[in-house]
Amino acid sequence: MNRRIGVILFWAATAVAAPAFAQLNQSRCADCHYANPSSPRQDHLQEWDRSPHSRNNVGCEKCHGGDPAQFEPFLAHRGILNSSNKASPVNRRNLPTTCGACHVGPFVAFQDSRHYQLLQSGDEKGPSCSTCHGDTDGRLLSPKALASECNQCHGPGEQVPRAERARLVRDQYDGLTVVRAQMKLAQSLIRRVSDKGRRAEYDEALNQAQVPLTRAVNAGHKFVYDELREYLGVAQQRVEALLNRLANR
Repeated sequence: MNRRIGVILFWAATAVAAPAFAQLNQSRCADCHYANPSSPRQDHLQEWDRSPHSRNNVGCEKCHGGDPAQFEPFLAHRGILNSSNKASPVNRRNLPTTCGACHVGPFVAFQDSRHYQLLQSGDEKGPSCSTCHGDTDGRLLSPKALASECNQCHGPGEQVPRAERARLVRDQYDGLTVVRAQMKLAQSLIRRVSDKGRRAEYDEALNQAQVPLTRAVNAGHKFVYDELREYLGVAQQRVEALLNRLANR
């Protein structure tokens, strides 16, 4: 059975699949590549499948291009460029613009960073989105893993200034992890409040805590850690005040 017939039979089978399956995976590109295990970069495909992009039905074509409505591989892949091509939307230099189409806040903040300037200058050491978030899985690095990335340039070898950068980063992102956990706890407690008026008040207080947290995250994308620490402190004060209210209601 040749490849094209295999793909057609796969689509015929999935056309009658349960609606729940269709909701789990709406990327035709991914379906076709799963139907052909010999296709390249199966690891990349599996990373996507476990990612927030998959859960939110952001298909391969959103970043790579191509035509997911086609069944013929030549037509489906038409216009797709290898990531090594400087014109490719997933080339390291172009990746911030591609990701920024959805992740506007982080992209705007990243453009204010020295790292973005390095990337645009063609410096191979300039970090891109994939440096911290992976090629396709959209992960959030742990503070320890993030510090390790910083040490690639800012570590003991001192290829660039600020050898203490990794330690500072780890401290700040440890704090960010704590505040995110507090926000999640507050959200879960608010859901248990039966009084609609009071729950609305708590929701607004949670939103007011989210504002400086978002600004702290954007400061991280600028790599301005004094600013990150300042906004993070405000977010923590607000969410802790909210947790006290919820505990004493």
